[in-house]
Amino acid sequence: MASPMVAAPLQLRTSTGCLSFSSSPPSAAARRRFAAVQASAEAMATEKLGIRVERNPPESRLSELGVRQWPKWGCEKSKFPWTYSAKETCYLLQGKVKVYPEGHGEDFVEIAAGDLVVFPKGMSCTWDVAEAVDKHYNFE
Repeated sequence: MASPMVAAPLQLRTSTGCLSFSSSPPSAAARRRFAAVQASAEAMATEKLGIRVERNPPESRLSELGVRQWPKWGCEKSKFPWTYSAKETCYLLQGKVKVYPEGHGEDFVEIAAGDLVVFPKGMSCTWDVAEAVDKHYNFE
């Protein structure tokens, strides 16, 4: 005779802890927590060559930073050197850029519309703008 199925609790482990659900449907609060963890995982930031990129952060993250109130800057397709005299955080509304940090040869970081990007103070680089850029920016 087959043994009856017993539902075991389901656990989702994250870097910030875990969420547990029993065999019954999760509560609305638990679903919201799960959605927040999922959005956070999707917006994981990566760092390459000293540039931090957060792909498609949720609107709540942009609101928390006040991104929509930051000044805007844009440029057409071009290539130019740039040095950051202060830490810059920017959010690309449109465009596509390859950023070549000085001292890293031909290595580059590609950023595009929907990216929240942090450039460290003192970084010298070359911007190779493949598609016209429109961005919000903030210097610290």
